[in-house]
Order: sequence, then C-alpha cells, then structure tokens
Amino acid sequence: MAGEAAQRGAELLDFEQFRDSSSPRLPYGYGQRSLRELREREFSRLAGTVYLDHAGATLFPQSQLTSFTNDVLKNVYGNPHSQNINSKLTHDTMEQVRYRVLVHFHTSPDDYTVIFTSGSTAALKLVAEAFPWVPQGPESSGSRFCYLTDSHTSVVGMREITTARNVTSIPVRPEDMWSAETQGAATCDPDGHPPHLFCYPAQSNFSGTRYPLSWIEGIKSGWMCPVNAPGKWFVLLDAASYVSTSPLDLSLHQADFVPISFYKIFGFPTGLGALLVNNRVAPLLRKTYFGGGTAAAYLAGEDFYVPRQSVAERFEDGTISFLGVIALKHGFDTLERLTGGMENIKQHTFTLAQYTYSALSSLRYPNGAPVVRIYSDSEFSSPEVQGPIINFNVLDDQGNIIGYSQVDKMASLYNIQVRTGCFCNTGACQRFLGISNEMVKKNLQAGHVCGDNIDLIDGQPTGSVRISFGYMSMLEDAQAFLRFIIATRLCSSDGQPLPQTLAGEAPAPLAECKALSTLAVVDGHSLSPQEDTSAVWDNFSTTMNAVGLCSPVCEVNGSQQTPSEKAERVLAGGLGPHIVTNLCLYPVKSCAAFEVTRWPIGNQGLLYDRSWMVVNHNGICLSQKQEPRLCLIQPFIDLQQRIMVLKAKGMEPIEVPLEENSERAQICQSKVCADRVNTYDCGEKISRWLSKFFGRQCRLIKQSSNFQRNAKKKHGKDQSPGTTATLSLVNEAQYLLLNRSSVSELQQQLNFSDENGKEKLFPMSELISRFRANIIISGTRAFEEDKWDEISVGSLRFQVSGPCHRCQMICIDQQTGQRNQEVFQKLSESRKRKVTFGVYLMHTSLDLSSPCFLSVGSLVLPVLKENVECHHLSAADKHQDIIS
Repeated sequence: MAGEAAQRGAELLDFEQFRDSSSPRLPYGYGQRSLRELREREFSRLAGTVYLDHAGATLFPQSQLTSFTNDVLKNVYGNPHSQNINSKLTHDTMEQVRYRVLVHFHTSPDDYTVIFTSGSTAALKLVAEAFPWVPQGPESSGSRFCYLTDSHTSVVGMREITTARNVTSIPVRPEDMWSAETQGAATCDPDGHPPHLFCYPAQSNFSGTRYPLSWIEGIKSGWMCPVNAPGKWFVLLDAASYVSTSPLDLSLHQADFVPISFYKIFGFPTGLGALLVNNRVAPLLRKTYFGGGTAAAYLAGEDFYVPRQSVAERFEDGTISFLGVIALKHGFDTLERLTGGMENIKQHTFTLAQYTYSALSSLRYPNGAPVVRIYSDSEFSSPEVQGPIINFNVLDDQGNIIGYSQVDKMASLYNIQVRTGCFCNTGACQRFLGISNEMVKKNLQAGHVCGDNIDLIDGQPTGSVRISFGYMSMLEDAQAFLRFIIATRLCSSDGQPLPQTLAGEAPAPLAECKALSTLAVVDGHSLSPQEDTSAVWDNFSTTMNAVGLCSPVCEVNGSQQTPSEKAERVLAGGLGPHIVTNLCLYPVKSCAAFEVTRWPIGNQGLLYDRSWMVVNHNGICLSQKQEPRLCLIQPFIDLQQRIMVLKAKGMEPIEVPLEENSERAQICQSKVCADRVNTYDCGEKISRWLSKFFGRQCRLIKQSSNFQRNAKKKHGKDQSPGTTATLSLVNEAQYLLLNRSSVSELQQQLNFSDENGKEKLFPMSELISRFRANIIISGTRAFEEDKWDEISVGSLRFQVSGPCHRCQMICIDQQTGQRNQEVFQKLSESRKRKVTFGVYLMHTSLDLSSPCFLSVGSLVLPVLKENVECHHLSAADKHQDIIS
C-alpha cells in the first residue's frame, strides 16, 4: 500500500509524463540555455523562496542591473531639455529607446508614437483626458465610453472623467462580446460621428483569460460593436498584463491606444510606463494642461500657448524619468539574451501554468470533494486563450471556502509568495465569485475595503488567491506550490497523508506527505517549513535557554513566589473563577517576553510594553516575520535604576536608559500598522550591538514620550464619552488576553507520537509563549473569551475590542527562533475559516492620579456580549492585588 501511495504521488507530479502527453510536446526552458544556471546566476536572491506573483511585479535579473549601473557610471546623462553635450546624449539615447520599444511590438515610428508615462495607469488617464469626447446634447447622442467589466480599476476609473464631460459610460460583459463575436452584431458606421471608445484587456489580470486580439479590427471596422450607437469606434487595448509574458504584434493588431507598464516585463525600472498611440488617431487628441518641455511657445501674462508638434513632446509634461528610460535599453538586451525573445517566454510560462492547473484541479479530498475552486474561462488549452495566471480559492472537504488571508499566511510559512484579494479587478471578482452589487456595498459597510485582509463576510468570500509565473519561473516553483497545497490540505498535522481521490478515479492514497516535502527544492534549498531557516542557524547555536514564560521574573512588589507557582496554586483546586496566572510585557517589539508578578500600568497599557522597536537601515520596523532571531533578545527592566538591559547568547549585556535625554535625543519617524509615530534614536552603542547580533545594520528606537498615538475605533466599539485610548508601538490594542483553557484545548489537538509510538504533548509554556499575550488567565471553558464584551480586574475595567487575528509569528518557537507550521495549521483547522486566538483589551476609563498595578492572582470578572449580567461575588471574595 505504501508503494502504491508513493507511486500515485509521483504520478501526480510527473512533469515529463505530463509534457509527453501533449501534442506537440510542451516546451520548457530556453533551448540549450540551462534554466537552473540562469536562476543561480541571475536570481540568487530567490534561493529558498518560491515567488509566484509575477503578474503583480516580475523580477529583474542581476546582469540587467549591473549593465545599467555600469552605463550610468561611465556616462554623464543630463536633463534632455538642455542643449549641452550631456543632455544631447540623453535625448539621443531616449529616442533610440523609443525605437527599441516599437521594434519590440513589431511596429515602427511610421505607425505608432511612444509617449512615456509614470505607468500604465497614467497612460489610461491621459487617454481619458485627451480623447475627443462629444457630450450628449440636443444635436448629438454623444460619445460612448465602453469597457469590459473584466478590466483593471484604472480602466474603470476613466468613467469619472467621461461622466464629468457628460459622456455615457457603459460596462460590457465578456459574455456579450463573445456573443457578438460569434453571432454578429448591429453594424456601425466606421466613418461616422461622434467618436466612441472601447477598452478591454488583452489579458485579464484576475484570471489570465486572453481576450481575442481580433476584436480590435472587428470593432474598428464596424461589424462588431460593443453597443448599438451611431458613430466611429476606437479601441484601447490594455496590454499591461499581456505583454509581461507574451509578444504583441501591433502590425497585425492595430489598436488605437496601447498602455503598458515596463516593470511588468523587466522588473526594473518601476514607475515607468508608456502609451503607444496609433499615429492616425494622434491628431484627434486634445491637450489641455501643458508642463515643462511641452510648449513651443507661451506667454505668462496672456492666454497664449502653442504646443510642440511632436506627439510625444506634446504629452510628456515635465522632465520624464530619463534614467529610467535609459534602463529600458538594458532590459530589452538582457531579456533577449537570457530567453531568446517573448515567444519563448510565452511558451515556457504557459507550460508551467498548464501543468500546475492540471495537477491542482485534480486534487480531491477522501470524500471526492475538490480541494480548490479555480476561476477560469478556459481549461488552459492554449496560450492563445490563457496566460500564466491561476486564480482560485481553497476549499475544505465540505466545499466551504477557506479565506484567502489564511491561505496567504500559511503559504508564507513555506516561503511561497502569492497574491490575494480582488487584484484591482472588482468586475471579474464579482463575476467569478458571485458577488452582487448589493453585497459589495454591504461588505463596505461591514468594514471591508479593497486590499485589506477581510476575506470572508457571512461565510462568503470577498476575494481569492492568485499565482502567476514569470520567465525565470521553474518547475520546482510549481511543484513546491503543489506540495504546499497537499501538505496543508491532504495531510494530517502529524504529517500522515489522508487518502485522496484524483478527479474521475477511484479513491487511492496519496504519496506520503513527509516524503513529498523532501522533494520541494529550489536552488538546492529545502522548502519544508521545519528546515527553511536551518541555514540561518549554522553559525548560531539554538540551545540558548531564552527567558520566556518559565523564566525567573522581576518582582516589583518583592514577592518570592513565581507566576508559575501562583498559577499552580490557583489551578490546584480545579477549574474555578477566572484568575490572572501570568503577566508579560514586551518592552522591545517582537523581542522576548519580560514576565512579572506585579507591574504598573500607564495610559497605553503595561508600563513600557512595546515602547521600543528595532528598525533596519531604512528605518522600517523589524518583526519576527522578517527576523525570527528577535525572540532571542531578552529584555529586563529595572525600574529603580531606570534602565533596560538587553541580553542575548554570545553577546555582552547592554543597558538602555528608560527615558530619553531630551537635549540629545535624535528625533525620527517610523510607521506601525500604517500609523506614523514619532520616535527617538537610542544611540550608536545599542545600534552596534544589534547590528553585530543580526549581521546587518539595525537601530533601536523608542516612542517619544510626548507623542500620542490614538487607537482606531472599531465598528460598534465606541469609547466612553470624553476618553480616547492611546497606544504604544503595539499593532492594534493596549492589551492581549489569553485563556489557558483555550491553550489547553489547542495543546490536546497538537498531541503527537514519537518514533516509538509514545504520545507526546506540546509543551504548554512553549505554546503560550508563541501567542505573546500580556494577560494570561485561568478559565472554565475554552474560547469563552470570544463571547465577552468587557472584563473587570479589581477596580479596572477593560473593553474587549475584538479577537486577535493570528499571523505567521505563532509558528516561531520563542526559545529557538525556529519556524514550523504545525501550530498555525492546527489552529486554522480548529478555528475553521478564521485564525483567531486571544482577545484584545482596551481601557474603558483610567485614573492615573495615583499608581495603578496589575498583579498575578487577581480575579477577573467577565461580562458577556449583549448581557448585562456578570459573575456576582461578594466584596470579601474579591482579590485586592489591583491597587488604584
């Protein structure tokens, strides 16, 4: 049976058998060029990472950047609007690049003009503003602006300009265009008036559907009209997604306007695009604004302006990104040298997409239910109808959708980078996911906006998961992704396979998931989450006994009893009232916990909790998601000496003052959860200490004492009148509460057996430490905290502001810094569609006129949601460890 399972697993991922089954045999790679050598030489930074978001932004090769850097270091490129010799060099080089762009699209300056823009969005905006719209009026029915509903946001946004000009905007469904193509439509007058514009994507950035380029001629000639309206039709072909992996021949398909974005093709430079304008329609464009370099002459004191004759000079306002334009030359050269051209890229990327689609669509749960739901208009039959994009949602064995945010977090544990959401394409998202207009509006009222991680509302998806391949993508990337899906959906938490059915076949077991995980290799690096950080620790011992929740603690009140002893005393009598068993603060964001038995509180939470954070050389906050070794730095605070001491294995302890020297403090700014915060730099000494520990430049910064960061109010969670909750450098709330009963239930689910069959328990203290809570309590029932509206601890009252949505950080062992996915995966399974654990707390009111403390052993009194009743206890039964 085991051999049969292994064979079935091998068949599922047998790429050569897949290629042989096609006629003609599917191409892979670039002829005699070794794709593996290309990856190792040009994309060594991808080692250990599976990058599957090429539709979002592809990656630049090292030699392209080296070639460009050598160019700008050896030549002096001046402003192209000047007349000196260096500026002439810039101008001539840019003109050469314009020609190179046109050659790439199989056309010439005789037919098209290249207008450089800041991106494809700017190119679309230019067309919307300059098109010769005729407004609706008594003497004319006016122009029509039509767009395919499967269009990028930047296309749909053009309608705001047309609406302002009294021009009718009409969305057109793909089904209507396909029907018009096959059945014919009312004939339009190709030479009539007024002018109309139809926009559609050559390739859907949502599903990868490639719409027929033959529509261009059909619409322009008048026999295939998007809507029945008298007048002449022009066509804008949104090619930004299409040309990233496919050739576009404008000599055959002469669209009037073609916006493109170069980073989609080369990866570098970003912030540079172009509008390719058919010279026959260029004279119709109406320019309003004029900027530097676009005027042949103008007067400042009189309304007199004459534009330049050249179309490009007339529309390229100001000094364009001339170094970026020069970089394109090196992009074209490198792409041609590495791949042999866009046709090869088209075939290679489609082979990977078709292979992945075939394998992914075949995965079945033991009950025969599909593992994923793929959103596509094709069956990946040909690169003419489908690009290298696969859009899908993951399902459970009952057919329920698992939220894309959860899939994204799990993929990150395997170092797999995907894209989630609606991808700036609401029309396609609605069409494939069955989201009505009313649902979109309802979701907005529920707090969901484009680009957030609210993936399910009332059990219905708000978006999906997208993977996409680029010219440097390899078979190993596709197989690593498939193994990730298999490991997380078709394996139990102990690594054993679940029996699986392939589509159309009888049930058969899948190859052992542990064996499969060893096959996922990219550039020689294992993609198993348990192993993906091993290289980091080759020169750093992980046997350090980092101080966590079981360590000696600071006892401000002088008590000799540890939190663990107190917890044992409280829990010895069985499940009783809710008691605070542990208190932790995290002085340095993402660093280890500092456990206490009694601690003062301030208006931002526990005093000094998340007051400091480590930032990189660019001032960006580091977390354990980017730098797991943060958890190995142990902070200790001495309130009497007013210092914090940082300790780490192999490093001498270092002291940091608790407060800044206002005269010497270097003020800086950073961001926490999109909030800009005022901080000050803690100095060169601690910076050198951190930089030595991490092996890269780092600094320690602290939130300024005179800076106030207000908490965002959540829906239905208004603060009391006259109060505003303030935050330290925490992500969302002042406190995080954890219920031991909930942890215990999760611990039972994480039980496993060793090689001798002996059952083992996941250590409770190690599990608690992963969730990085401030207040840990005993409880009577698991997850009862989810139903609480507020709690009282002595005389202090806290509002429960919502559940804590968990990320990949819970997969990091806080004692070693090693990653593994079991905790997140099991929590994902047990909590169903949302990975939440613990609840956030905020002060409802706080009087700091006298010292306030939180203490281990204090009684916790919860109030249920929509229920004014709470646990009634006599005053004599209440703990007095909380002092106000």
